[in-house]
Amino acid sequence: MDTQAKPQDQLVFHLTGRCQGDAMRPIAGLGLRPALLARYRDLDALRHDFPVVLGEPAGPEFALTLSSLVDALLRDVAPRGIEGERLRRHALQLEHEIRRAVAAGARGTLSELWQAAAARLGEREGETLEQVLVHAGGALRTDGEVLGCDAAMPARLLEQAWQAAYRAKARRFQAELARLVQKLSDILRAAHVHSQAGHLPQSLRAAVGGAHRDAFDFDVLSRIVGKGAPRDELPPARRQRLERTLQVLESQRFYPRADAGPEEIDACFEFRFDNCAAAAQAFRERLAGVAELVKAMSIAELETRGHYVEVEHDPVLDGFDEHALTPEDLARFPDYLVCIPPARSDAPENTMLMELLSAGLPMKVLVQSTDLLEDAAIGTGHYAWGVRSARLATTAMGLGGMFVLQSASANLVALRAQLARGMACRGPALFSVYSGSAQAGAPLPPYLDAAAAMQSRAFPAFCYDAEAGGNWAERYSLVNNPRPEDDWAVQTLDYADAAQQRRSEASAFTYADFMLCDPRQAAHFALVPPARWNAAMVPAADWLQLAEADASQRLPYVLAVDEHDELQRVIVDARLMQATRRCRLLWRRLQEHGGVHDSHAERLLAREKAAWDQARQPAPPAAAVSVEAVAAPAAAALEPAPEAEAAAPAHTRDEAWIDTGRCPSCNECQLINDRMFAYNERKQAYIKDLAAGSYRQLVEAAESCQVAIIHPGAPRDANEPGLEELLARAEAFR
Repeated sequence: MDTQAKPQDQLVFHLTGRCQGDAMRPIAGLGLRPALLARYRDLDALRHDFPVVLGEPAGPEFALTLSSLVDALLRDVAPRGIEGERLRRHALQLEHEIRRAVAAGARGTLSELWQAAAARLGEREGETLEQVLVHAGGALRTDGEVLGCDAAMPARLLEQAWQAAYRAKARRFQAELARLVQKLSDILRAAHVHSQAGHLPQSLRAAVGGAHRDAFDFDVLSRIVGKGAPRDELPPARRQRLERTLQVLESQRFYPRADAGPEEIDACFEFRFDNCAAAAQAFRERLAGVAELVKAMSIAELETRGHYVEVEHDPVLDGFDEHALTPEDLARFPDYLVCIPPARSDAPENTMLMELLSAGLPMKVLVQSTDLLEDAAIGTGHYAWGVRSARLATTAMGLGGMFVLQSASANLVALRAQLARGMACRGPALFSVYSGSAQAGAPLPPYLDAAAAMQSRAFPAFCYDAEAGGNWAERYSLVNNPRPEDDWAVQTLDYADAAQQRRSEASAFTYADFMLCDPRQAAHFALVPPARWNAAMVPAADWLQLAEADASQRLPYVLAVDEHDELQRVIVDARLMQATRRCRLLWRRLQEHGGVHDSHAERLLAREKAAWDQARQPAPPAAAVSVEAVAAPAAAALEPAPEAEAAAPAHTRDEAWIDTGRCPSCNECQLINDRMFAYNERKQAYIKDLAAGSYRQLVEAAESCQVAIIHPGAPRDANEPGLEELLARAEAFR
């Protein structure tokens, strides 16, 4: 291995992205993938969370993994010990067969796919095996639609979770509605029985059982019991109110009756949509009907209890309309499910998404992303995290008052409980899902691509539930992320060196590793042959930890494997490393929300530690103080301040400064360099020590500032690497 200074052409590639010379080669077409993904080449041979089987929509069990169902079946039917080993082996073989079939595009219920897989195994290993497996399949605890981890899965899974929440609401609503209808019907029926109409011969005949009708003369009976009966026991106003209320209750279209037939179910409103505009329009059109039904249920409740007083309640209920509805009223009705297709997330009919969420409407919205990078509107040459993809959930979380879940599709099954809670919550909910790359011929299957996005912090998982409590610790969690306390997820990489000796090393899976999976990003990488490896090359995660001066003397690389699983080093250019640093910065912000490395807590801890250390120091000996020493500061305090200090100094283009008065205390500049940037007593940023950092850090702080108040000025060091690019980036902020 060459341990001398790094070749100049490698440095040129890192700074400019131009690949030249024989010290490296472009990676396009080489079939490279991150070394940590080498063990997942045959993903279908491994047991994981997919396929998933949709069961009955009831609680968190609305979806179950195929592996868990096979395990449960074997616990039920396979004898313990060696007697059941053959059945266990064949059942796992059948599970593998189903997983491969689903990955190849097979669809159907679990029982259908089970029988088809058993038939294929029977053709290869004998009819007896097929019969045994088919018989064992009869003990499966659930039979439902089988889903693979593809682009259609998130919408079907969330629809199943929504269906569970819908059915729970429907049961409560149907029970309440049936009770009110029965009570009102009883009031009207009793009034009819005691009225003249109820004493007519035909009414009396209908009231007597069929076996005894011939024993009575209903004409005579009518004349006897009808004497003195009122024409109508109910006052006209009340009868009209009761009949109108009963008609509203029985004609509502929000929920079908528990015993409804197909025609009645089809006549009910639809609450599933594929765009925000259609859902918003349906909500507005039905709002008057919601108000009418809530009003009718309120009248019915008062009437059944005998508490309705016309003088008191008529003026209130006559003015009841959609403007009087409360969140509690809306929570009794179905929520609107909006599953936006991945290709339509930025379509005109979905531009009102944030408006729907911020208005608190009962909308449950799924937004799928298939690409985490967007074109930067301010110019080329920069990565952008737009609100349509990786930044959407954090933007919605800032609105407050809603449920927000962000997750990769590979992680959705593990978050079934959170999906159910989001669907059952009162008010809006947003589910932001990365479902894997949609590129034709993508090198990774969707499951692995989505899992890699979450592992690399490119699309981390988190859950924000506004109803969970009164503080961030109760509302927010970094649910299911690997090693949430660290910058990157670290795993052990086992490999054989050139001498065929086993080696193990800890390897971090960074954003740069994730970008290596994207063929469009091949220009940001260069393969270095083993003969050209040198001591200046350091892993990308370690390179990010270096000080600016040290980093300028090193070359970041990621470990990759080729099509033959041979270990390779791939150096990364400066642009992609800047994006990796930005990804780490965004992840650290999410960590702070979750209480990991909380800068406020760490600052308070440091302050208390300093106070504790100072309190433990021995007091200095007392010294004599002269009258002049006491008088001098007092006299100085009485002198007027110079006029020059009253006015703020003017700043030039070449001067680095911060418009401190506009600082929102976002802490991003201090995360880049807390020695260069500091907070004043009002917790607003200023440049503490310009010499404590580099011009690159000044420019990066200016780019990451939310309100663009950092002005980097001109560089202090004319020999700083990459100065031409940095000046071009800084121009917009000078």
